[in-house]
Amino acid sequence: MEKRTQRLLRFLGINRSTGGLLFMVVLVGMGERFSERFLPIYLIALGGGALSVGLLNGLDNLLSALYSFPGGYLSDRLGTKRALLLFNLMAMAGFLLVVLVPTWQAVIVGAFFFLSWTAISLPASMSLVARALPKTKRAMGVSMHSLVRRVPMALGPLVGGLCIGLWGERDGIRVAFVVAVIMAGVAIVLQQKLIEEDPDGKKRATSTPDKNPFRVFMHLDPALRNLLVSDVLVRFCEQIPYPFVVLWAMKVIRSPVTAFQFGILTSIEMITAMLIYIPVAWLADRGSKKPFVAVTFVFFTLFPLAVLYCHSFWPLAAAFVLRGLKEFGEPTRKALIMDLAPEGKKASTFGAYYLVRDVIVSAAAFGGAFLWTLGPRVNFLTAFGFGIAGSLWFILRGRDFPTLSRGERNA
Repeated sequence: MEKRTQRLLRFLGINRSTGGLLFMVVLVGMGERFSERFLPIYLIALGGGALSVGLLNGLDNLLSALYSFPGGYLSDRLGTKRALLLFNLMAMAGFLLVVLVPTWQAVIVGAFFFLSWTAISLPASMSLVARALPKTKRAMGVSMHSLVRRVPMALGPLVGGLCIGLWGERDGIRVAFVVAVIMAGVAIVLQQKLIEEDPDGKKRATSTPDKNPFRVFMHLDPALRNLLVSDVLVRFCEQIPYPFVVLWAMKVIRSPVTAFQFGILTSIEMITAMLIYIPVAWLADRGSKKPFVAVTFVFFTLFPLAVLYCHSFWPLAAAFVLRGLKEFGEPTRKALIMDLAPEGKKASTFGAYYLVRDVIVSAAAFGGAFLWTLGPRVNFLTAFGFGIAGSLWFILRGRDFPTLSRGERNA
């Protein structure tokens, strides 16, 4: 029985360090997701309008861009363990600010801290996976990270919806943030006990990562630059409608859904994604990567078009299944970035890629609010158009990626 468990853990790419990372992702992510999907509703309840919703979503993308490279640099400089501790403390500070100051302006300021956790910690997390696992297990390791991230994404909105149902749109969100602070504290304790120290610490002392993200970007592999063009266009498709889907579902359609029902829709999306992660990772570690990424971009493209024609719960449920399928090749894309990044600079290279991508995409997030004021149809169809452009660019011009040899597959 013990040997079977060990074999299963090896197959899934789980060891002491990656296990500690997964615990951290669940706990901090759960606290974050209790309220994240309902923040547009909270902002409006506190007196903010549609522009405040667009501002929050724009900040999410902009901060993801601006924090990605510093997160990667600090991970390469300090080591993943100490860097993750710092990032968790920042998230806790943002949660506390929203709890203590119930204004929409405080939510925007707090976003500079709690929105930073995913953005800053992702390069460090990917670097830890690359360090702790062999190359033939990286797609699986990244997939497990993505899968576990979906646990709080699936369960968090359900709890957040219940909190809103019990205490209202204002107090319910604040209760959710209190729980988030507690869970982030528990995550810090487990993370520090389980994640092993970076064995490259001595090497880091003599080899400082580059502080200039643009110099790092100039040395990106040509395949990464090509992927980046398609990725930017497809993220326009995702982010233009992203914060307004909850408003569409709860306020605009003919048969609006409740907060709890919207939590169920989000859970459907995450469960769909979780079901495909492991089989797709196994295939991606053994074969060509381009088809997986291309299919992912197509699913991104179809979601805004599908949701435009959904006016009640069950059609929306089908659309959210489609949205869950967009994760089909996402771990493959992240694993590819880590494979192509130079040793010792993987986190900073990952951060530079996301810096360029998300700075550009943040314009789409801000523009989404303007498009929404013109009408939901304009918003969703514009997003669909960007998705078509990104998908076609990658299908027609994207380079196929090499497969593993038989010996590497069996390693």
